[in-house]
Order: sequence, then structure tokens, then C-alpha cells
Amino acid sequence: LINREDAILVDVREPDEFAKGHILGARNIPLAQLEARAGELEKYKAKPVIVHCETGNRSASGLATLRAKGFDRAVNLAGGYSAWKQAGLPVEK
Repeated sequence: LINREDAILVDVREPDEFAKGHILGARNIPLAQLEARAGELEKYKAKPVIVHCETGNRSASGLATLRAKGFDRAVNLAGGYSAWKQAGLPVEK
């Protein structure tokens, strides 16, 4: 989705977790702030939005929040940031 459809990555972990390392190009919107800050993603509604956290548990709640706000193409990254790192995919600090 990232390469083919220019998907947006939303990391719902806390800022201190995000600062320790995150997926290249991800934007950090902590889960507790996602509902209030969903408007920041409004212009991406037509694109896939990939929601993730460390393991995929918190991001499931984030996915539900975005779907309720009309983000029909939002998906949860299976395994989260941990699985991404284990796969050797690009990360940054």
C-alpha cells in the first residue's frame, strides 16, 4: 500500500516510544489524541491509512476511531512496529 498507493502511516504510540524509533515517514498521533486530531488526516481520506502501534493492539482501537470518522480505507498493520523492524524494513529515530 505504501509503494503502490502512497498510503499514510499513523503511529498511535506515545511520543516517547515514537522518539526511540518509528517507521520511516510515519506521523505520530497518540491513541488518546486520535479522535480529536483526526481532522489532521482529513485530506488523506481517499488514500489508504495504515494505523500501527508497537504490536497491533492499541492500533486496533485507533482503526475503529478512524473508520467511525469515515476513513474507509484505513487498515491495521499486523504485528505493528515490532513486526516491521523484525522484517528489516526502514525505520528512523
